[in-house]
Amino acid sequence: QVQLVESGGGLVQPGGSLILSCAASGSIARLGNMGWYRQASGSQREFVAQISTIRGTTIYAGPVKGPFTISKENAKNMVYLQMNNLNSEDTALYLCNSGNVWGKGTPVTVSS
Repeated sequence: QVQLVESGGGLVQPGGSLILSCAASGSIARLGNMGWYRQASGSQREFVAQISTIRGTTIYAGPVKGPFTISKENAKNMVYLQMNNLNSEDTALYLCNSGNVWGKGTPVTVSS
């Protein structure tokens, strides 16, 4: 079973950008869909974005469509989430997902 490790989170000012990375322990080429979710303190986990590792097609949650971009590098077994124009509502623990496998998450805090 593949393992997922997220990185790239941190503190950023409103309007700033971050790139999150998700490293898989094995090949992602045939995993199918990989995605990013987020969970703010006291809130339920919510879907952010998804990419097909086979076709490269993407799906985004409405609030992040535009400012966020999900991408992949099959050769490196990596999935990324470019986040632009961040605001306080984007503060959360961001988790990488593939099927029933979850990473531990990387925290993102948007604050001045």
